Amino acid sequence: MTSRDQLINAQGQPAFGIFPDGVSELNYLDYDLRSPMDRKRSALAKRFGFNQFQFVSFISPQLIVGLAIVDLKLVSNAFLYLYDPETEAFEEFSFLQPLGKNTHIEPRPNDGNAEFRKGANTFSIKASRTPGVRKVSVSLAKGVRIDATIDESTSYNPLAICTRAGYQGWVFTQKSTAQVCNGVVDWHGKKYDLQAIGALAGVDWTGGFMRHETFWNWGSLSCRLSDGRRLGFNLAAGVNETGFSENAIWLDGKMIKVDMVDFRFDRYHPDHSWALRSADGSIDLHFEPKGRRQEKTNALIMASNFNQYFGQYHGEIHLPDESIHLEGAWGLVEDHYARW
Repeated sequence: MTSRDQLINAQGQPAFGIFPDGVSELNYLDYDLRSPMDRKRSALAKRFGFNQFQFVSFISPQLIVGLAIVDLKLVSNAFLYLYDPETEAFEEFSFLQPLGKNTHIEPRPNDGNAEFRKGANTFSIKASRTPGVRKVSVSLAKGVRIDATIDESTSYNPLAICTRAGYQGWVFTQKSTAQVCNGVVDWHGKKYDLQAIGALAGVDWTGGFMRHETFWNWGSLSCRLSDGRRLGFNLAAGVNETGFSENAIWLDGKMIKVDMVDFRFDRYHPDHSWALRSADGSIDLHFEPKGRRQEKTNALIMASNFNQYFGQYHGEIHLPDESIHLEGAWGLVEDHYARW
């Protein structure tokens, strides 16, 4: 994959649109950041105004894993949750660091490192173009270990997109799902071999000058069909839809764009099902939650109402050459409000 070298051009402006070959570097300090009244902002304002996060999932009928490293400059966060569908065992961990202490995310989606450390708890996501892998490592004081590798060398066709965010901001995001992975998850002495259980990975790499108050709904799927093909999607509403959208399906690594998606759900009844339908008719699904990771923060200058559900998708995906029926494929949805 030959990528665009830098997102910000010589005039200090980002390139908007979809990048089939990706972007090597988000050189955000070169952005000509201004106030809504066109006053130039300082280098310090640029450093503290740029938010980044990376989320990784491992999905199979035997194990669901979600983990993230988030750098909001004033505070950083890393979280991990694990769910065993057979036993319904669930455990989650979350760690905060003031002013991004011991947190670093390089602004390079495909060959950069993301790291977080608090005490004996460490998270690391390291991407490299050669040989084209993303290595995920987690070690927690309470005994959980993850050592996994996501294959980004074969059939790798992520959706890389940059859109406007508010009057003066922008957001770049790169998404991929249903990626081949291998490695081990050690959850209190029980070892899950990701390759043996048929787990597939999803990656969300996002950075930008985001709206100070925003929300989004999101859906993600990574599964194997009965004929062995890998199927995944990334669907979203409420963010990153200014002129373009981050909605796509992947079938054995081939990306197929999807139109705008409507999410219907009852926020105050978390056990009720969700409906996801796209304007072009390709998505007609409902999602049955089996559990969720929830976190609420309401501070003076920051707030977050985060709800990420794991569960099963049912319904139809209509592609140009075929229709695919899902009956209990495991995946994720999210409802998130943020002020930062």
